[in-house]
Amino acid sequence: METDTAKLKQMLVDAITMMERAGIIDFNGHFSARLPGDRMLINSGRSVRSALTVDDIVTIDLDGNLIEGDAVPPMEFHIHAQTYRRRPDVNAVVHTHPYWSTLFSMAGQPVLPVIMQAAVLGPIPVFPKTASINTRPLGEELAECLGDSRVVMLKSHGAVAAGGNIVETFVLGVYLEETAQKQYMASRLGTVTVLDAEQVDTISRNLWKPHLLRKVWDYHYGKRG
Repeated sequence: METDTAKLKQMLVDAITMMERAGIIDFNGHFSARLPGDRMLINSGRSVRSALTVDDIVTIDLDGNLIEGDAVPPMEFHIHAQTYRRRPDVNAVVHTHPYWSTLFSMAGQPVLPVIMQAAVLGPIPVFPKTASINTRPLGEELAECLGDSRVVMLKSHGAVAAGGNIVETFVLGVYLEETAQKQYMASRLGTVTVLDAEQVDTISRNLWKPHLLRKVWDYHYGKRG
């Protein structure tokens, strides 16, 4: 169990580092992994996302009580806790502050399946409140807005992705930002073609496979500093 936990801590460090390098997480993003017994690993609130180590990963319960580590969790740990309470299928959650996709929520425009990778994102609801999710009620509202989706946008704030493991969740965050950037750039040229429901279904089933998701992880891992 200690070996498994150590591996998860290192994966969280790698995921956050890669997302920071890609401009998807900034000084306030956070990534968590579920542990047995209603606990989670998460980077601390004071951690420097551009210089993260395993010592910055703390263990807390779903009420935010510190179990292991020497720093408090981020104020928005409620995003993670309430998602885990509502979604037993979710084992990793990331809250990002992405550049391109946040522009869409600021303008009230949806991020659409305009590239193949976007097919795995599924429907993307938008949480309508512009606020830090720093209370349990707000966390519950956000988890309800996420519902059974993989990704939710936070209006004028950022995004949340939830997956079965760290790699899945990392890829969702990456694909959301890639889709938003390409959608925006293509819209400057003219009308953007959106994948239809049949295309989304077929492509999603083809791309949502562990070895293909790992390929995305390995690509970014190779680029880390």
